[in-house]
Amino acid sequence: MKSKQNVLAAVLVVLLVAVAYGLYETSRIRTTSPTAAVPATGDTAPSIDESSLTTAQQIVRLPTTREEAPLAEDALRLADQEMDMAFADAVRQAALHPPAVTPEVQAIVARLQAAERSLARHEARIAELTAALAAAKPTAKDSIGDRLAIANARLELDHDEVDDAHQDLIRAGGDPQGRMQAMVQAHKEASTRSDSTRITITVPVETSGLIHRAQSWLALDAKTTLIEQAKAAAEMSAVAFAKQHDALEAQAAQADTSSRASAGLGHDSAVAVVGSTRRRAAQQRARAALDQRADNERQLARVYGTWIGVLNGQQRTVINHALRGVLAVLIIGLIGLFFDKWLERLVGRLRMERRRLETLRTTIRVSLQVTGVLIILLVIFGVPNNFGTFLGLAGAGLTVALKDFIIGFFGWFMLMGRNGIRTGDLVEINGVTGEVVELGLFHTVLLETGDWTDSNHPTGRRVTFTNSFAIEGHYFNFSTSGQWLWDEIRIVVPAGRDPYPIVDAIRQEVEEATADSARQAEQEWKGASRSPGAGGVAVAPAVNIKPIIGGIEITVRYITRAPDRLELRSKIYHTAIELLGDKRLPAPASRS
Repeated sequence: MKSKQNVLAAVLVVLLVAVAYGLYETSRIRTTSPTAAVPATGDTAPSIDESSLTTAQQIVRLPTTREEAPLAEDALRLADQEMDMAFADAVRQAALHPPAVTPEVQAIVARLQAAERSLARHEARIAELTAALAAAKPTAKDSIGDRLAIANARLELDHDEVDDAHQDLIRAGGDPQGRMQAMVQAHKEASTRSDSTRITITVPVETSGLIHRAQSWLALDAKTTLIEQAKAAAEMSAVAFAKQHDALEAQAAQADTSSRASAGLGHDSAVAVVGSTRRRAAQQRARAALDQRADNERQLARVYGTWIGVLNGQQRTVINHALRGVLAVLIIGLIGLFFDKWLERLVGRLRMERRRLETLRTTIRVSLQVTGVLIILLVIFGVPNNFGTFLGLAGAGLTVALKDFIIGFFGWFMLMGRNGIRTGDLVEINGVTGEVVELGLFHTVLLETGDWTDSNHPTGRRVTFTNSFAIEGHYFNFSTSGQWLWDEIRIVVPAGRDPYPIVDAIRQEVEEATADSARQAEQEWKGASRSPGAGGVAVAPAVNIKPIIGGIEITVRYITRAPDRLELRSKIYHTAIELLGDKRLPAPASRS
């Protein structure tokens, strides 16, 4: 037992040193202070890509501390700038590269023009019929009204045809103005969403307990992973914009070479050079926009990198607090081991009766274990906010779920009382007799013995009972003041021998051997009887004889202590054998 405690103490000390080192490492590293990103200048770039803004909005909606707020504002602002530059670049590209006129587009344009001409004709026809209806005679108004109704119906059909052809033209890419309007509408909606996004600063609630620390660390880790993905996407976008810039710059250099080679040509060539120069100017603006977008994405990546550093610092703080909890658990374990050994030695020096000493040692050990477990549970789960409500609900639930254990726990206190049982006692519990070898907080273990009237030898079986028997059932303890039991022996006197001298001798032997025991038992039983009208208790030995085949059977019944039963029985048997072997005893008188 002591070697196990020493090994456990050594393991706790090693873990204590490891936790102390972890506390030192997590406390000496300081978090990086957040720095605001440098605002980007300009507002131009390529196609409408809202992924940066969507990601930033998703991140800033997460719980944000006051330390993270400047970084969240910078990330949202830079992502909004990226969306504006992407919209401007898309508008510029739409103007520079109008969609090609395909046969499908030409067919749709022809259908649209035909529908518009039909619409114009029916509008003019409706105007004529309306004027004619106003100037017509009453007899002609019905006919003109019918024709006007037909013209209005055809006008509605023409409107539907024009709208359908116009939508088909937009889908086919043949309506630059419609495409532009759709882009403007999409950008307006995205800007509205960006302006409505608000950063809510969350004040972290200081919670204790290793469970809460683990939950906080997992939440920070999930947020860190999301920001790392956003940072990687921003870096990839910056690299892509830089490559596009380099490609446009190479094209511009090649165009400059071609323009120098064509110097000194005619009027038509000069017009071509002017067009080429304008295209180079547009490419220059596109390169400048790509530079701005690449720089904006790099700034966004730097903001995300700083944000990750802040979150890593918060994670280290959470780990530091968690290690403090682990340190507290280890210290509680070491203190518990120290007090257990110290109190073991202190109790061992006391001069007390063995049963009381064992009771005191068990009570102290159980109290230490229960106290240590409760404190460790508070360290692991933390102190609940509504402690009273928590205790009420927990108590109700545990009472229902652990009824047997609770009854067994309180039964242990009854067994520790004056009329209880101790280790080494001979007891009978629920019809099973044996010696108590273990008396725990929730259960009692017996080493089973045979029936009291048959054998007192152990059967080798260990029987475990929940301590609830002390409350819900009953038990007999033959090792305390109520240790008296009635024992009996049977002796057979062979035929031809006079049994009465043997009966008298055995009675005298039993009375002499059990006189003190009978007197003490009588006093205890009288003291246990609270009824004033209760009669006396018969404690004298009883001897009965009866004839059997082959002789006379003598039955002797007497009171004895449970521990002395075998010794007294052996003594009586020895006396009976001597009497049966004594030939001087007279034979029974024969009947004529």
